[in-house]
Amino acid sequence: MLLIPAIDLKDGHCVRLKQGDMEQATVFSEDPAEMALHWLKQGARRLHLVDLNGAFAGKPKNEAAVKSILKVVAAYAEENGVEEIPVQLGGGIRDLDTIERYLDDGLSYIIIGTAAVKNPGFLHDACSAFPGQIIVGLDAKDGKVATDGWSKLSGHEVIDLAKKFEGYGCEAIVYTDIGRDGMMGGVNIEATVRLAQAVSIPIIASGGVHNIKDVEALCDVEDEGIEAVICGRSIYEGTLDLRSAQDRADELTQAEGADTEAGGD
Repeated sequence: MLLIPAIDLKDGHCVRLKQGDMEQATVFSEDPAEMALHWLKQGARRLHLVDLNGAFAGKPKNEAAVKSILKVVAAYAEENGVEEIPVQLGGGIRDLDTIERYLDDGLSYIIIGTAAVKNPGFLHDACSAFPGQIIVGLDAKDGKVATDGWSKLSGHEVIDLAKKFEGYGCEAIVYTDIGRDGMMGGVNIEATVRLAQAVSIPIIASGGVHNIKDVEALCDVEDEGIEAVICGRSIYEGTLDLRSAQDRADELTQAEGADTEAGGD
């Protein structure tokens, strides 16, 4: 189980929202690149970036901050002899030219959310043009997918769309329970497992992580196809320590692997 720190970008700053509400933004850093470096030093093996302004505007708005983060990540990887530290980004990505530009800048994965729901043909084209680098972001409330920075609720069921997009060849799905996001009330394990069981591509859980118990609960269902979890407010406010939580997740994964091997013998 991989723990992925989230760096949400608003007006060039690193912030966290509550339930996606731009009016409820807490600024955690004026320097997103410095924050990225902080998480790398805490043992992060991957970073999750969100262009919040872009999600609402429908076009990139924090590209300068993204580039500064990528520069820091590349330098850190080189200094520490790491081949690659993947960085994924979502928010306001609506055309293939933007995807190509971001990938050229050094991003590993592009997350398509609203555009995937509103324009499935675009998602299909993106998966074909950039195989292995497109992740779908499905943000839901009561099982229904939301769009436009969570401001609009569609009539689409999460599982129906997930199955459809899996057929397009997307690499993974980031599943966010909007009602839990930024509230630190616990991950919606049941809904996340239900989605993971419905598709064969990996699920990245998001929304509601509060403490180590949430990480352990996700590790318990990792075999269902949940390979990672995005951590936001919990690691910023200190209810979850990234390094020790990742160590615990590694420990549980190794124990599970040992049990599986023993069972095979």
